[in-house]
Amino acid sequence: MASADQGSSGAPKPVPGSYGLPVIGAVRDRLDFYYFQGQDKYFESRVERYGSTVVRINVPPGPFMAKDPRVVAVLDAKSFPVLFDMDKVEKKNLFTGTYMPSTSLTGGYRVCSYLDPSEPTHAKVKQMLFNLLLSRKDDVIPTFRSNFSALLATVESELAKAGKAEFNKLNDATSFDFIGEAYFGVRPSSTDLGTGGPTKAAKWLIWQLHPLVTLGLPMILEEPLLHTFHLPPFLVKGDYKALYKYYSTAGKQALDMAEGLGLSREEACHNLLFATTFNSYGGLKVLFPGLLANIANGGEKLHQKLVAEIRGAVAEAGGKVTLGAVEKMELTKSVVWESLRLDPPVKFQYGHAKKDLEIASHDGVFQVKKGEMLFGYQPCATKDPRVFGATAREFVPDRFVGEEGSKLLQYVYWSNGRETESPSVGNKQCPGKNFVVLVGRLFVVELFLRYDTFTANVGTELLGTGVVFTGVTKATSGPGSE
Repeated sequence: MASADQGSSGAPKPVPGSYGLPVIGAVRDRLDFYYFQGQDKYFESRVERYGSTVVRINVPPGPFMAKDPRVVAVLDAKSFPVLFDMDKVEKKNLFTGTYMPSTSLTGGYRVCSYLDPSEPTHAKVKQMLFNLLLSRKDDVIPTFRSNFSALLATVESELAKAGKAEFNKLNDATSFDFIGEAYFGVRPSSTDLGTGGPTKAAKWLIWQLHPLVTLGLPMILEEPLLHTFHLPPFLVKGDYKALYKYYSTAGKQALDMAEGLGLSREEACHNLLFATTFNSYGGLKVLFPGLLANIANGGEKLHQKLVAEIRGAVAEAGGKVTLGAVEKMELTKSVVWESLRLDPPVKFQYGHAKKDLEIASHDGVFQVKKGEMLFGYQPCATKDPRVFGATAREFVPDRFVGEEGSKLLQYVYWSNGRETESPSVGNKQCPGKNFVVLVGRLFVVELFLRYDTFTANVGTELLGTGVVFTGVTKATSGPGSE
């Protein structure tokens, strides 16, 4: 297995690839992306066609939603990290890529995800999020356990009644409540929002992400409806207002802190809503089903190893799930990282070149001009066989265990940065990076304190993986069997 940091030889060369004819080329590529090839095949076929992992292509949505669909794509583990380098790329208004949703969907503000670190508000908002996470760190484990043990109790009662239990719907409701309670101490479902929060949040998310998804409708309906024009923001105004009301009340302490950082309460609240609902909740909607699917497919042998590790560490900690106990669970950590490597919650990254650049892939060095849009499709980079070998596309639970395994963590990019690096006010790495990895581990811990093994059917849903529990075997030993 070659190291991704071996030098690329030769003089810089132009980036290969083609955009095709104006408008027509971009529309044809969009149809390939959504209908004829699908995401992975779309990028892989271009790499094959041009014999390069740095290549010129069009990315959706294209006409008439995006002014310019043309990008330079970086599609291997070596070229991809240019997108994290704030000296080389600018991130202004690029969170969703070549189009930007209307700021009417975010209270008229450009929220933190759309700000470049050079903009003063970026540091203030990110610091607010760091302060919030720090102030609530002791609440994460107990809050997670109470919410997700209730979810698993529901799974069991549904299995008893119907012989199956749909995880995704339960996860949507539970994750939304858990995040509200973990961040603010107030479960959304116990406020005026009631149980409607996840539906309102999902609708608001679709209004921003519809140019990048397919609902599985016939192409003739979807193309004009989802991929050609923006859905009108006024249709989700009421949903957004209800969410905003919850955050402005429940998030009072966070908003007090934000005022101390020089943010207005209103701007801080719109940012809080976005970071919590889009980033955190949107992330857990994708993370937990993907993680559960991988563990289900890993089978009983993997389950036995996780049971032994998790129950052993918890027993050592006096029967309590503590941060120290979770830190000792090497296989559990590896399983979460491997899931994030294979199926990162956010697959696309973008950046405008701040200056003329030379970008190195495994096979060459390429010239990019100032102002050009760089684009990364993360699964291509994190499934790079030159780094992860013959099993790059497979779920290998213990991939990151031990000294050799930990060397590969620098190529896990899910958080918009390397797993070995930390988010700061000066970069665009996810402020909740450590929170996400922790709750992923807590999810695995909760499963195997409660069950010796389980079975599930795995399929696909709008934003990722769909999982249906088909059976569970209750714990026969250790802390979970009480």
